[in-house]
Amino acid sequence: MSDSARIVIIGGGVGGASVAYHLTQLGERDVLLLDRDELTSGSTFHSAGLVGQLRADPTLTRMNQYSVELYRTLDAGWTECGGIKLAGTPERMAEIRRQIGWARTFGLPLEEISVAEAVELFPLMDPSGVVGAAYLPTDGQIDPSALCYALATKAREGGARVRTRTRVLGIDTERGRVTRVRTDQGDIDCEVVVNCGGMFAAEIGRMAGVRIPIVPMSHQYVVTDAFHEHTGLPTLRDPDLLVYYRQEVQGLVMGGYERTCAPWTANETSYDAIPADFNGRLLAEDWDRFTEISENSRIRVPAMADVGIRKMINGPEAFTPDNEFCLGETEVGGFFVAAGFCAHGIAGAGGIGRVMAEWIVEGEPAMDVWHMDIRRFGRQYRSPSYTLARAVENYETYYDIRYPGHERSAGRPLKVSPAYGWHAAHGAEFGEKAGWERVNYYRSNEQDGGGDERPQGWAGRLWSPAIRVEHRAVRETAGLFDESSFAKIEVSGPDAAELLEWVCDNRVARQVGAVTYTQALNRRGGIECDFTVTRRAEDEFLIVTGTAFGSHDLGWLRKQAALRGADVRIADVTGQYACFALWGPRARDILGTLTPDPLGFPFMSARELTVGDVPVLALRVTFVGELGWELYCSSEYGLALWQALWAAGQPYGLRAGGYRAIDSLRLEKGYRVWGADIGPETTPYEAGLGFCVKLDKDFLGKDVLDPDPERRLRCLTLEPGAIALGNEPVRLDGQVVARITSGGHGYTVGSPIAYAYLPVGPGVKVEVEVEGAWVTGTVVRDPLFDPAGERVR
Repeated sequence: MSDSARIVIIGGGVGGASVAYHLTQLGERDVLLLDRDELTSGSTFHSAGLVGQLRADPTLTRMNQYSVELYRTLDAGWTECGGIKLAGTPERMAEIRRQIGWARTFGLPLEEISVAEAVELFPLMDPSGVVGAAYLPTDGQIDPSALCYALATKAREGGARVRTRTRVLGIDTERGRVTRVRTDQGDIDCEVVVNCGGMFAAEIGRMAGVRIPIVPMSHQYVVTDAFHEHTGLPTLRDPDLLVYYRQEVQGLVMGGYERTCAPWTANETSYDAIPADFNGRLLAEDWDRFTEISENSRIRVPAMADVGIRKMINGPEAFTPDNEFCLGETEVGGFFVAAGFCAHGIAGAGGIGRVMAEWIVEGEPAMDVWHMDIRRFGRQYRSPSYTLARAVENYETYYDIRYPGHERSAGRPLKVSPAYGWHAAHGAEFGEKAGWERVNYYRSNEQDGGGDERPQGWAGRLWSPAIRVEHRAVRETAGLFDESSFAKIEVSGPDAAELLEWVCDNRVARQVGAVTYTQALNRRGGIECDFTVTRRAEDEFLIVTGTAFGSHDLGWLRKQAALRGADVRIADVTGQYACFALWGPRARDILGTLTPDPLGFPFMSARELTVGDVPVLALRVTFVGELGWELYCSSEYGLALWQALWAAGQPYGLRAGGYRAIDSLRLEKGYRVWGADIGPETTPYEAGLGFCVKLDKDFLGKDVLDPDPERRLRCLTLEPGAIALGNEPVRLDGQVVARITSGGHGYTVGSPIAYAYLPVGPGVKVEVEVEGAWVTGTVVRDPLFDPAGERVR
C-alpha cells in the first residue's frame, strides 16, 4: 500500500499529538500522525503529570505558560492546584528569590511564602529544616494520557489523520531532503517528517542518518494508598531532598532524582537499543535504587514511612545531555525533531507543539529557542560514551543549584588548545564550552589581586581576585588570551560573496583583507547570527563566531545556501586554527619585537604576518576595547606562537588572562553577546547595532526592520555592590518593563554594569531587583569606557 502526506509525524505521545494539533491550527490539513502501537504507549502513559511553568530559560518559561493556557481549554483533567518549592538551606532560598524576580518579568504570580503558609497549603509536610518557600498558584497537574488523547482529537477535528499500530522501518532521503517514510503498512511519500519518537527518537533519527543525542533513563515514582482527607493539595518540590509530590485522589504520587541513576539500554560503546516490543510497558521495580528518594520523602512527609504503596512506576524517560529539549530541523532538509523532554514534557507539550508548528510552516521559529535547538549539539555528541556521561551527570544533578559560572565535569577534557598544557602548568582554572577547555582565569594571578573584595551574593560564588588583575592588565599594559575555541567557518566558491551579502546586514564583500562585524538576520529582522567576516580572497571568506554557536551558525548558513541554490562550500575549520588575542596599550610594542612586518594596518583589517617562527593571519579586531590583534595560525604552530608571545611580553608587563576578564572588559565597552544581549527576537536597531545595517543593499530581513523601535538595549549602572547577572526584573515607575540581559562589574569604570531593553533613554532612573532587593539603576550612554573608540585604533 502506498500513501502520501505533506507532513508525517512519527510518535503518538503528547509531543506528537501537540505538534499535529498546532499544525492544523495553522491551516495544515495534510498531516499524518503515526504510532508503532497505541497513542501514549511510549513515555506519556507513565508520566507523573506535574506542570511547573518557571524555568531558568525565558523561552521555555513562556512555552510552559502557553501550555497552561491551552490545558485550561481542554477536557484532560487539568487541575490548577498551584505549586510549592521549598528551601532547606539559605543558598536554596537565595535561588528561589532570584526565581521570584525572573517570574516578575513574565507576569507569573510566583510569591515568597512563609514556612507556616507552606504548611497551611500542604498540611502533610513536616517543616523541620525548611527555611522558606515560594508558591505559584497557576501551576498544576494533568492526566498525561487524557491530555494526549484530547490533543489528538483536536488534531483530527482540524483535518489531521492518526494511524496507530504502524511501525516505521526507514526514512528515505534524496539530495539531502526527506522524501518518504517506510512502514510495515506501506510507504508514505512526504515533504516533512517530524520525529516525536520520545525515547525512540534516536533510533528514528538514525534511519535518516541523523544523530539525536538522547539517553533513555529509568525514572521512578510511587503511588501511595489513600491515607488523608485533604483536597486541592498543591504540588510540592523539595529539591534539597531531591523529591517531589502531587496529590493522587486521597493519596500521593512521590518521586525524585536520585544521585545514582540508571541509564536504560544505552552504554559507553553502543547507542540505545530499545526492544522492538517495548510498547506500553514499564521497567522492573528497583527499590534499592529508590532507597535514597524513599528515605528523603519521609523527612518532609512523615506519613510516607507508614503509608502503603499501591504501585511503583519505573518508566524510561528520554534525557538530553543538558536537560533541554531537542527541537528543530536537522541537517537533513525537512527532517524535524521534537524529543528529549527530560521528564518535563507534560509541562512543555503545549508550547512545544506551537513552536514546532510555526517552525515547520514558516521555516523558522517565532521564539528564541537556541537553548533547545538540536543544532547546538556538536559532533562530539555522536559518541555514545560522551553523550551518556553528560546525560548521567545531568540527571544526577537535576536539582542542584546552578550558580553563574557553574561548570560541568563529565566528559572532560575533550577538545583542547595547543597551549592547553602551558595553561595547566601556569595555574589555569578551566571552564568548558561546546566541549572545549577554556581558561576562565589563572589562579597564579590571584596573589596580585590585593584585598579579596568578593562580590556579595551569587556574583561572588565563583569569583576570583585574578579576574580583576587580568582586567586591569589589559587596560594598563597588555593581556594574552587563548581564543582557539572560537568557531571558524570558511565560506568559499563562486557564489560566496553573493550569498554572504544576502545573509548579512552589513556589507561584507569588500576588498580582500577587510574584516566586517555583522549580523545575519531572520525574516522577522531578528539577529540569527552575530560574527565577523574576513575576506581572504575574491571567492573565500572566514567567519569567526562564538564557541557555542558554531554548529548553529554553520547550519543557518548552509540552509540559506540551499534555499538560494548557491554554489558554495561551507566548512567548519575550527580545529584547524589556533587563535590568540593580544590586547592592551603595549600590544604593538610586544608584537613589534616578534615580526619584521609593518603593524600599521588599520582597525578591522587583516594581514599575513610572520610572528617569531610562525606564519600568522592577524586580524585588527578587539572584544575588550583596546589596541590589539587576534592572531590565527595553523594548529601545529599554536604552542610555539603562544610561547613566543608570552616571552616577548614579559618586559612589558604582559599577563595571560581568561574569559571572565574578557566579559568584564566587554561590558565596559558595550559589546553584545549573542544568546544573552541579542538573539533571534531582537533586531539590530533595538540592540544598538544599527551602524551595521546597510540599507543600500538587499539582505534577508531588511523589509521588516524598524529603525526607530520602541525599546532599545540600554546600559545601566547600579548601586555599588549590586551586581546583576541576568534575568533580574527592571522596574520603571513601579511597573516591571524588562529583564537584565547580562551584567557584571566594570573594574576600570568602578561600577556594576547591566543591560536591558528599555523604552527610555540616558538619564532615567530605574529599579533592578538584585538578590531580592530593589536597587537603583541609572540609564547611561554606552560605551562607558572610551566612548570615542580612540584606544582600539
